[in-house]
Amino acid sequence: MALKPEPPLADWLADLDAALKRSPTLFDGRAIILDLGALRPDHDALQALVADLVGRRVRILGFEGVETIAPGLPPLLVGGRPATNLDLPKVPDEPVSTSITIEGSVRSGQTVVHPTGDVTVMGSVSSGAEILAGGSIHIYGALRGRAIAGAARNPRARIYCRKFQPELLGIDRLVRTAEDIGTQLQGKPVQIWLDGGAIRMAGLD
Repeated sequence: MALKPEPPLADWLADLDAALKRSPTLFDGRAIILDLGALRPDHDALQALVADLVGRRVRILGFEGVETIAPGLPPLLVGGRPATNLDLPKVPDEPVSTSITIEGSVRSGQTVVHPTGDVTVMGSVSSGAEILAGGSIHIYGALRGRAIAGAARNPRARIYCRKFQPELLGIDRLVRTAEDIGTQLQGKPVQIWLDGGAIRMAGLD
């Protein structure tokens, strides 16, 4: 999973705090790639940002979007891999893209993680539940919890649901909380996608 801090940083951290208030375990057990391309912090600012994120229980795997990183910090990454390995590249096997179907609903406290393809939920996703998919997410009932599509760095992934009441939405590296979403689409069939580096939403009817 990746996070992309954006200026003004104070507002971005406030949005992150809002997401964590709704979902305190959002980052538990996950290694996060920090994309600094929009921020370009100096050494002191980066140290402060790392401290802020560690204080929020965000475990940083490495950084992308900058050319150098000071000693003592997590490594510089390119495409999710250490940049120091680029001189001797190894071409990995392509992961097999698969899809899974959840018969029924995903209940509060449950997490479904499927990094290699789409996830289809025949029921609903309850408040406090989470779906994390490498591809798209299809929910035939209500989305009341958290749905993060394109977690395998797939900006073409989409989220579809029949009843739109989410706590949090994410596609690729972008996240929006309930406070950012508004109420105009609440309770309606909705699709969510990326366009121009922003999360877009529209009714399906």
